[in-house]
Amino acid sequence: MQVQIETDNHVEGHEKLIEHVEGVIRDAVGHYQGQVTHVEAHLGDMNSGEKSGPDDMRCLLEARVAGVKNIAVKHQAESLHQAIEGAADKLTRALDSALGKQQDRERRRAGTGELSAAAAREVDDETTP
Repeated sequence: MQVQIETDNHVEGHEKLIEHVEGVIRDAVGHYQGQVTHVEAHLGDMNSGEKSGPDDMRCLLEARVAGVKNIAVKHQAESLHQAIEGAADKLTRALDSALGKQQDRERRRAGTGELSAAAAREVDDETTP
C-alpha cells in the first residue's frame, strides 16, 4: 500500500510528521491492507497560520480501494495530530462500512441461483413421504 502526504503552505512536512501520519494511516487501514492500494493525506491550516481556533487544522484522507469507489474523509480539530487521528478513525469506520457492504453483497450473490434451488430440492425430498 502506498501512502502519499501533501501539506499546504502553512504546514511544514517534517520527517517526524510524515512518519507519524504514515504510521497512523497504516494502523487505521492495516486490516484492509490487501484491498486498499493507495492512501493520500492532505494536511492543512484553515486559518493560514495567522491565528488558531477550535477547528483550525484539517486532515483529509482519500483511500483507493479495489472494487469500491474511492473513500474520502476529513476531520478538523485544534491541532494537526488531533485532525490526523480523527480522520484516521473516520477512515476506519468508512472502510468497515463500505467493505462490509461489499462482503454482504458477495455472500448474498453466492447464496442465490443453483445452490439455493438445489438446497430447496433437498428439503423437499426430505419432507416428502
